[in-house]
Amino acid sequence: MIGSLPGPMQDYALTVDRFLDHGAKWHGEARVITAGVDGPDSLLGYAALRERANRLSGALLDLGLAPGEHIATLAWNTQHHVEVWYGAMGVGLVCHTLNPRLTIAHLAAMIVQAEDRVLAVGAGLRDMAEALLAACPCLEHLILLDGDAAEAGRADVSELETLLAERGRPVEWGRFDETAPAGLCFTSGTTGAPKGVVYTHRSNYLHTTRALQADAMALTADDAVLVAVPMFHANAWGLPFAAPAVGADLVLPGRVTDGASLARLIDRHQVTVAVGVPTVWLGLLDHLDATGAETHSLERIIIGGSSCPDSLLQRMERRFGATVQTSWGMTELSPLGAISPRSRRPGAARGSGRPPMGLDLLLTDAEGAPLPDQRNVVGHLKVRGQSVLNRYFGAAEAAIDAGGWFDTGDLAILDDAGNLTLAGRSKDLIKSGGEWINPVEIEEIVGALPSVGLVAVIGRSDPKWGERPLMVIEPARGQTIDDADLKGALKGQVADWWIPERIVRVTAMPLAATGKINKAVLRATYGGA
Repeated sequence: MIGSLPGPMQDYALTVDRFLDHGAKWHGEARVITAGVDGPDSLLGYAALRERANRLSGALLDLGLAPGEHIATLAWNTQHHVEVWYGAMGVGLVCHTLNPRLTIAHLAAMIVQAEDRVLAVGAGLRDMAEALLAACPCLEHLILLDGDAAEAGRADVSELETLLAERGRPVEWGRFDETAPAGLCFTSGTTGAPKGVVYTHRSNYLHTTRALQADAMALTADDAVLVAVPMFHANAWGLPFAAPAVGADLVLPGRVTDGASLARLIDRHQVTVAVGVPTVWLGLLDHLDATGAETHSLERIIIGGSSCPDSLLQRMERRFGATVQTSWGMTELSPLGAISPRSRRPGAARGSGRPPMGLDLLLTDAEGAPLPDQRNVVGHLKVRGQSVLNRYFGAAEAAIDAGGWFDTGDLAILDDAGNLTLAGRSKDLIKSGGEWINPVEIEEIVGALPSVGLVAVIGRSDPKWGERPLMVIEPARGQTIDDADLKGALKGQVADWWIPERIVRVTAMPLAATGKINKAVLRATYGGA
């Protein structure tokens, strides 16, 4: 209000239900496609999806849930999971996504902290859900998704279709403040204990507009988007919001992301944009090379989650015939932080691109003072913006400094054009004989070798030097490489004292659910003296 007069513009709450409302009204025939496991793929238009999700809202309220309370999901990338998202968020419930690859103890601790009352469960996860129901006194009800059947007579278990038939009813979406919480996601915990991040409707809405910018994800109604990043991590990079916002088809692989399955989905549904971590695309590359299959419809691949050697990026662009957009993000950023543009100038630096409008970056020294020169120097990376964490779930203290900057824990460089290149995690630096070793520099050199699939360098306790670097190698499929060749690749590229004396080979690198190499596991396994 200005004095006693209404404000000059309408009060239009930025809530995530508006994305599906828009998709249903203006792109009602655009589809959500879920890969079939033992049968055909399922296809449902946004108009029909909106009707089902809205009736599910009524059913959730009928179970006794009230706005502001939490409903947890333990599920894969499927249509039903999307319905639970919108069904919960549309009436002000908070959707707490859980990672099925964590232990019962870890999941139970998260559920109890969040005081989740209902748990929606994907296919193949019933036993885990029953264990959580027994371990978490706050949990009152299970909803079985994706065709799992519920036993008759159990009041605490419902099958989704039965719940919709018996309790589903249309309700009005919205009618709550845009600053209300919409989602809860715990960090991946690859470098420390997981922490909860609460997304608001406003932060999700503004993150979506940021991701849709022309030099960012740039989705349109002509796209079919394969979401190979899990919905239980960081909003699936915001794609279940962004796709209906522009009327793009949303292609969901369920729990299966092997190369053959992804190739089939891309070909059958003419996928134009595929999104996921590098390890997913390695599997697809191997499948294409083994079978001679092609991915003619693919125009772009958006990768993030971990650094990717330039040699792999070039191989992907050649084999897929698509532009590869590198990106960087964090759970705490909702998650997009920087992304390279959809069209790159020849010879342009890759890195992780630049931040879209709505996010700002700052490089500081170890004490938090801004570096006088923000270009071409390594600094500690801080961020602030419209979709950046203020404080962790349940924490008393803010996670930002007095200037509003959030410390990412990353070391980074900005080039003359503002392109971001990560230089490692500050916690991953190795202090040997009082001097620092940056494992990322070693990993980038060794990771470029065609015989190396994945590489990680960690600090190993050493009685003389305090720490020494240890290299863990997963060879590329069908490849072997000896220690002398690995060390020879580093000779002259890094200081001699940086070169690891010990090299370990593994058949499969431990990965977090996000596809990042889990250095916490590597340190626990190999970091002792």
